[in-house]
Amino acid sequence: MGRRKLINASEAQTLLGLAVDEDSLICHYTLDAGDRLECELRRRAHNQLGFAVQLCVMRHTGRLLGEGELPPTVIIEYLADQLDIEPRHFSIYATRTQTRFDHSRYLTEYLGLHLANKDDRRAALVAATDAAASGDKGLPIAEAIIKAFRDRCALLPSQHSIEKIGIAGRALARRRAEAGLISDLAPETLEALDDLLAVDPVIGQTRFHWLNSAPEAPGALNLVGLTERVIFLRSLAINPRLQARIPSGRWDQMVREGNATPAWLANDFTASRRRATMVAQVIKLGQKLTDDAMTMLIKLIGRLFSKANNRKKQRHMNTRAETAKALQLFLDTIVALQAANDSGEDAIDTLNRQVGWYRLLQIKPGLEAIVESSSASPLALAAEQYGNLRKYAAAFLQTFSFQSRRRHDPLLAAIAVLRSLYAEGRRVLPERVPVAHLAKSDRKLIFEKGKPDRRLYEIATLALLRDRLRSRDVWVEGSRAYRPIDEHLMPKPAFVALKEEDRLGLGVQRDGRVWLNEVQQMMDFNLKRLAYRARNGKLEGVRLDAGTLIVTPHARDVPAAAEDLNAEISEMYPLVEIPDLLREVHEWTGFADQFTHVRTGDVPQNLSAMLAGVLADGTNLGPKRMAGASKGISAHQIGWMRTFHARSETYRAAQACVTDAHTLHPHSRLWGDGTTASSDGQFFRASDRAAKRGDINLHYGSEPGTKFYSGLSDQYGYFSILPISPTESEAVYVLDGLFDHDTILEIEELFTDTGGASDQVFGLFPFVGKRFAPRLRNIKDRKFHTFERADTYPALANHIGTPINITLILENWDDLLHLGASVSTRVVAPSTILKMFATSSKANDLAKALREIGRIERTLFMIEWYSSQSLRRRCQAGLNKGEAAHKLKRAVFFHERGEIRDRSYDSQAFRASGLNLVVSAIVHWNTVYLSRAVAHLRQQGRNIPDDVLKHISPLSWEHINLTGIYSWDTEQQIHEGFRTLRSTGNILRAA
Repeated sequence: MGRRKLINASEAQTLLGLAVDEDSLICHYTLDAGDRLECELRRRAHNQLGFAVQLCVMRHTGRLLGEGELPPTVIIEYLADQLDIEPRHFSIYATRTQTRFDHSRYLTEYLGLHLANKDDRRAALVAATDAAASGDKGLPIAEAIIKAFRDRCALLPSQHSIEKIGIAGRALARRRAEAGLISDLAPETLEALDDLLAVDPVIGQTRFHWLNSAPEAPGALNLVGLTERVIFLRSLAINPRLQARIPSGRWDQMVREGNATPAWLANDFTASRRRATMVAQVIKLGQKLTDDAMTMLIKLIGRLFSKANNRKKQRHMNTRAETAKALQLFLDTIVALQAANDSGEDAIDTLNRQVGWYRLLQIKPGLEAIVESSSASPLALAAEQYGNLRKYAAAFLQTFSFQSRRRHDPLLAAIAVLRSLYAEGRRVLPERVPVAHLAKSDRKLIFEKGKPDRRLYEIATLALLRDRLRSRDVWVEGSRAYRPIDEHLMPKPAFVALKEEDRLGLGVQRDGRVWLNEVQQMMDFNLKRLAYRARNGKLEGVRLDAGTLIVTPHARDVPAAAEDLNAEISEMYPLVEIPDLLREVHEWTGFADQFTHVRTGDVPQNLSAMLAGVLADGTNLGPKRMAGASKGISAHQIGWMRTFHARSETYRAAQACVTDAHTLHPHSRLWGDGTTASSDGQFFRASDRAAKRGDINLHYGSEPGTKFYSGLSDQYGYFSILPISPTESEAVYVLDGLFDHDTILEIEELFTDTGGASDQVFGLFPFVGKRFAPRLRNIKDRKFHTFERADTYPALANHIGTPINITLILENWDDLLHLGASVSTRVVAPSTILKMFATSSKANDLAKALREIGRIERTLFMIEWYSSQSLRRRCQAGLNKGEAAHKLKRAVFFHERGEIRDRSYDSQAFRASGLNLVVSAIVHWNTVYLSRAVAHLRQQGRNIPDDVLKHISPLSWEHINLTGIYSWDTEQQIHEGFRTLRSTGNILRAA
């Protein structure tokens, strides 16, 4: 194994290299009068120039020129020009070792520097250790070392020495963190931690594996299994507050290492490292399993009522014949009564003669049953499945403790009553139980027979617990996700400090009144202009029909020439195997090097195995089957790369690497400038084990599945992807992708369809300084919300809704700023907050205020939508790109019939990330060869306008072989680094 590295080549260049851009030359390599005088004291021209170079390099970087190191030509020329010396003289100086040494010794004293001594190196080691306390990344550690030397006016040692100090400091930081976690643990606790890695004969596996293989599919027994694991973790007596002893970056690193470490490998660690890793895993698993248990309860209660509703519908369907008979009899009765009324006969006699009184009496019981069934309460129907709830309710209630914002919360009192009933084994409720938390209709049903009904009471209480857990009005001890909203946001003191220093960096002013005055004036003017243009028929593609604005759908604007050109260029793409495509894109971008080792940070040693693992995720083949379909790669090699190199953060870094290269490619500028993007969800069915975890959305059929929600730039560059439930609203995830990526893209405007829009999403966008532009279905039915009275805009009266609540906004403005700052600084994911607001049955003032902001933003957007055909076209074009890219994703994700078969969320996230990365590689590869094909055609004299060319997308895949045997070790002989273009006649070489 080669020498371990702390920083890679590009980082070393950033820290120790010589900058050659114009600004750096002017800043660091301009000689003042004193410098020139010192140079002129040297006798010969080459000595003067060499002295100047060493002077500026030492002052710029704080280091000496290395032995045999030649500075860039631009630096030599820049200094030679100032000294009026020919640059060629430096070649003479470069060979005079003794002269260079004498000058460097003189310059060290002249600049007030000294060679690094033992004390300097010790200070650098301390700085490295302090920097490594926050994580293992080499760049910040190296920066801290360099700063320590510079602060002490010491010349920087060699890069090798800096890296040795950094690696030593990192090792010290690791040991300190390990000691911080285990130093106070009792011997029996340490022994229990060691036992986690030994096979337990009772369960036939290690307890560590048992804890990590907790079931995720919602089910009564699975929830009991989660509670058993939580109880076991608590029996280890590891205080979760130990986490606070470790800086967050170091803690995250220890958790990542533990996640990637199997039991057999952990047994080979040193005792302190092994035990500290287990402590971190125990605390992390305690939080995760608690979160999983809450999520599973929420799904189980939701399914309980969903099934009850389905049974109600089914019963209604089953009684259609009886209902039809009853309705026919009812119609006959009306006819008979009408006839009696018209003729003046006795109604009862007429009814008995024409209908038959006995028929009415005969159908009465059936009618009563139909009425009772159709009016049955959802709670009563849910109680029919009470037996299934009892399987997990006892374990759940006795395992977890809940807290509430409300003092003397009756819900918590009701939970305490139920907990005591299970603990004491009693089945009957006390005569007096807490009921203030229940709705009036539920209380009436529960006490219908005088005494409270245990089944109804318990189900109603757990249903309310579900709702309040989702809104975080109630939270659970030991959870990370189900915490009060304040704990998710930026700490209040940090927010106050940023606000006082005017460093919030938001898209709105600190003073709410100033912002409201601006938008009020803007809205008033825009509405009056819209009304004027609508009355006079001056809106392009929009007409005012009976007081209602109607948007005319615009025709497809792709010229026929573009379709012909697309067909021609598609035939010119070189034929390529997908493994070769991935390898070529890696050679261009280095994306596979972003999959660094979880502990050492090294790049993958087996590139083929790493790429095979990515393709296994992207094509839905999986690592074992990928090994079976590959030549030269084993399942063990792929598994090793996936275990220690594939993580969410490395996938994100690899995605950024490809997307950045694509963004910077000149041809990408034809499609857009990278400031707009679209986001959309794509449904994939779930089967086998994943089906139990998947949710059913009837919009996609009756089968369970999951959605991959992804973001695509206007240049066809993917920047984010996230697996979500198909039953969840896409709107809450719209903003997540804009913050959860590492690309150079600066998205300013985001397009979505109607499913991605809500007033609260509109409300967050101005705070983060971005623009939201959804394609709203039935926009004519949506109302403008104004500051002025509705009669101020009579031409738009049909479109005016409720007025804006200014008071509510101003009262909560500070909290809105706090929320916006927390989102924009990535302290909290936007979806976390939006889901809380969306699931709260009684929205709090902050949620209501955010909705009012959203109404303002949506009104301004709708006005512009009606007024600007270019906006409508831009939005439509952005969404069309995303929908076209879905077809490519479907083609790539073809194995297992394109169905998700992974049970865990993490595995599904890997599938999604792999799919995004493979598709991005295809898009970038296509873009490179699309550009070369166009260049070739233009060299042949073809006139291809950019207005036509921009309609040619890089989403073709017919020339790519995605199936068959994957060969990873094939050596490709590629002329000048690129494949030859195809032609119907001759083989063309790309120019």
